[in-house]
Amino acid sequence: MRRTYHLIALLIVITFISFDASAQCKGFAKKMCKPELTPYIHDGNYHAALLLEGEEADLYKTFYSGQEYRLAVCGGAELPDIEFKVYDAAKNLLYDNTKDNNSRVWDFKMQSSQQLKIEIKVPVSPKPAEEPMEGCVSIMFGFKDTGE
Repeated sequence: MRRTYHLIALLIVITFISFDASAQCKGFAKKMCKPELTPYIHDGNYHAALLLEGEEADLYKTFYSGQEYRLAVCGGAELPDIEFKVYDAAKNLLYDNTKDNNSRVWDFKMQSSQQLKIEIKVPVSPKPAEEPMEGCVSIMFGFKDTGE
């Protein structure tokens, strides 16, 4: 019984630590990344996660034809510049920020509605450290108000 109690207590602590990290990343996204969407209108979603150097993450999102969008990717100051690539459903590369001076934003207009894949990568810092750096990474989306 005592062992079960310790296990439950440990799971509760892990849950609160994960929740706290997630909440911190959401706050980071609101404060640091949302302004990068201006003059586009934020879509209301906050996509943020705590990532280590060398880690990658993928996000799939549907975009609609005729709409103009801005994608903004931000990483904590302790992380190297975040790399991101965007692929269409046929796995064609649409954008690679490493070929655009590591830009944090990409503006685009969809010719047809489709789901895109956004690949995020936290590169390993050129300055080796004992422990890999960890920080919040956020992907945010905005759209232009067409007035229709």
